[in-house]
Amino acid sequence: MTLDLVPHAQRARVLSELHARPVVPMRPPARILHFAFATDPEAAARDREALARFCEASGVRPPAPEARYATLAFSGGTLRWEGHSEFTTYLWRFDGIGDAAAEPFQPPPDGLSGVMRAMPQPGPLLAAVDLHLVAQAIVPGAVTALFGEGRTVGADMEGGSAFVATDFGVDPRGYARILVVDRGMTPGQAGGLVQRLLEIETYRCFALLGLPEAQALAPEIRRIEIALAEILTEMGGSEGYEVNKRLLDRLTALAAELEAGAVGSLYRFGATRAYREIVASRLASLSERPVPGVPTWSDFLSRRLDPAMRTCASAEERQANLSRKLARAAQLLRTRVDLELQLQNRALLETMNERARTQLRLQQTVEGLSVAAISYYVASLAHLVLKGLAEAGLPLDPEVATAALAPLIVLGMALVVRRVRRRHAAD
Repeated sequence: MTLDLVPHAQRARVLSELHARPVVPMRPPARILHFAFATDPEAAARDREALARFCEASGVRPPAPEARYATLAFSGGTLRWEGHSEFTTYLWRFDGIGDAAAEPFQPPPDGLSGVMRAMPQPGPLLAAVDLHLVAQAIVPGAVTALFGEGRTVGADMEGGSAFVATDFGVDPRGYARILVVDRGMTPGQAGGLVQRLLEIETYRCFALLGLPEAQALAPEIRRIEIALAEILTEMGGSEGYEVNKRLLDRLTALAAELEAGAVGSLYRFGATRAYREIVASRLASLSERPVPGVPTWSDFLSRRLDPAMRTCASAEERQANLSRKLARAAQLLRTRVDLELQLQNRALLETMNERARTQLRLQQTVEGLSVAAISYYVASLAHLVLKGLAEAGLPLDPEVATAALAPLIVLGMALVVRRVRRRHAAD
């Protein structure tokens, strides 16, 4: 009976994710060549197109356009292709090859040596592994001779049904070599063990990408720390708006520089932590049993990988702490600058008030003078009128009449000027 229900848009993808990378059963002898290339979205798209053309030319059905992994059977070998967030892996498995118990890791036959030359390289190569799955019981002395005295790293795994050895180095051909001796594993166990070993090698390489980033940032972080200490020392004796403003500008420039570096390294350090956790989980799942005189994978990687991870964590922590200190120092300086600015504004306002009072006194003086001047002109006009009336026969003395009208004229002009001033003030 089918479900007559509307599924979530991502339901199929969520369910398929649990089976995205199934374990491929393996039987010895087998030789695995594993490659991991750093790819961005554009490079991953070009790689998918190149893989599709390669499959069509080989008569193999290419992976679906939306697929992120695929297992493809070619003549003589099987390709396991996987697309990850920032890298793409190619795993070539050749069954029935690599059972040279006497001398493993000989150069592969011509058909194997050029498996990645038939298509464009997806991106920069970061991990390349040559893994041998053999059934012969190789004595410890032979393993030591294979990887070198003092360089062999190995342990019994899968409850003692497998022995795994490597040197975590790169041979002259550019491969990291891993030897897996099958002592009775089932094909599923062998496939799962090989998958975990390849994941450890791949993810530990990508985890270490954060180390060059941390080492490159260390001098810049130290320079900003020293510059911050100098600014804080200057802050103790800085006075005045201009001095504090210059210090604030220097702090702002330092903060912008630090944040630019922090944003640039944010993804890398986050990815480093995620990859380190994956490596730790894969190492825990190996259930290693130490072999006398040989360091285990966990011991070796904890000594070599953990210091690098601590360096990355330290750089990230220094960035965060320095960002907080810069923010606090900038806040202190900004407060001081704002206070200086307020004091300047207060002084400016006091100056403006004094100017306004002076202007008011001048205006009052001008008003008084204007009343006198206007009254003089009005009185002159009144005198001319009275003089004309006297000459016309009106019995009055123009001089006396003008003198009598003068106070009234002055009072009237004063009232008019006052009324005009009040109307302007109201407007």
